[in-house]
Amino acid sequence: MSSKNIVLIGMPGCGKSTVGVLLAKRLGLGFIDTDLIIQQETGRTLQTIVDGDGYQTLRRVEARVLLALNLSGHVIATGGSAVYSSSAMAHLAGDGTVVFLNIPLEEVKRRIGDHSLRGISRQPDQTLDNLFRERFELYSRYAQICIPADRQTPEQVCDALVSELANDSFPPAVT
Repeated sequence: MSSKNIVLIGMPGCGKSTVGVLLAKRLGLGFIDTDLIIQQETGRTLQTIVDGDGYQTLRRVEARVLLALNLSGHVIATGGSAVYSSSAMAHLAGDGTVVFLNIPLEEVKRRIGDHSLRGISRQPDQTLDNLFRERFELYSRYAQICIPADRQTPEQVCDALVSELANDSFPPAVT
């Protein structure tokens, strides 16, 4: 089992949590979902935080949670807005491999449906299209590996990621 983490980034609906669980099982690693940590620590849903305190508050809480992580040997499914904190991303990359699960905008829309109910950290007047373009640039900047995740099952995405990790000299998968 590796002591290095695998950090999954990407838009809501790209499969970070689903693929993350599969990957953790496959590689014999632990799994955490930082959205769940935020909810557990605050006692509130992400949407409640955004509605009550604004998107910037959610981003600050998320950055604090990410910076407090002191893990090894885990798959970490981050919230979609993790990439807004350069210090959090540097922290995560220092102990892990950052993987962008990339899906196109139309697939994001199809998978998440009414995005106003997802607890997405965005400016009140910001369209999903604009948010996607803004975040795509950040995901691409921080990713060490990019995996297309739109035309494959979660299992196939996991397989592709395991292959990429093997190419990047990550410890081999447990089979």
